[in-house]
Amino acid sequence: MPEKPEDLLVIAVRIAREAAATAKRMRAGAITDIETKSTDTDVVTAADKAVERQVVDALRRERPGDGVLGEEYGDRAADDGTAAGSVRWILDPIDGTVNYLYGIPQYAVSLAAEVEGTVVAGVVHNPATGDEWTATLGGGAWRDGRRLTGSARTTLDQTLVGTGFGYDAARRAHQGAVVAGLITRVRDIRRIGAASIDLCLAAEGSLDAYFEKGLNPWDYAAGGLVATEAGLVVSGLEGAPASGQLLVAAPPAIFPALHDALVELDAAAGP
Repeated sequence: MPEKPEDLLVIAVRIAREAAATAKRMRAGAITDIETKSTDTDVVTAADKAVERQVVDALRRERPGDGVLGEEYGDRAADDGTAAGSVRWILDPIDGTVNYLYGIPQYAVSLAAEVEGTVVAGVVHNPATGDEWTATLGGGAWRDGRRLTGSARTTLDQTLVGTGFGYDAARRAHQGAVVAGLITRVRDIRRIGAASIDLCLAAEGSLDAYFEKGLNPWDYAAGGLVATEAGLVVSGLEGAPASGQLLVAAPPAIFPALHDALVELDAAAGP
């Protein structure tokens, strides 16, 4: 069974494209079958569940010894009980479900392959536009045959920053205060609504940088690798790794100033 990052990426891209086609095809009907998760604003559609099942089934057929961590159905061990050393796939079946629900063409199937705790391959595919970003560990980040190298900005005041907000009202209040403190120090701030796409846009320089609190592994596994392989620093604050506590992605020239501003604004605090 292939374990090289480039071989795992081939599998990820094929399965993600098939899943994206399903998400696009199901959109009109699936958005009438809606549930909520953590709050009344945290929605999940029938398509989220159907796409995740499709991807898991495809991976099970092709690589039954691998584990899968998905947003909707959680962590599934390998069929043979394999644990340490096996490949684990990290899946967000539709990142940006609210965009999907409203017909805003910024949502994605995000699929990454993790080997012994390190993400080695990832793809982010937008079904609405066909945009696709890929990366392998040590192999660079790519879109449409073009290698990505991030933004050339060097100062915080000229930086277009992407961010996002959680579903819990108390967390949103804290995040709003952080944005209020940051917006006068940067060019502007964008909220696109899909972390995987935010990270890929930062990787290609359409955003100069990105940060967010409250992400889950499936939100940033693939996009985080794309950003890292494009040369961005992807980290938490004060030496912490990127995590749900905070993820910051920025080119090396911008990262220190953005980092220090976020520390000053206590961006990793709050609920």
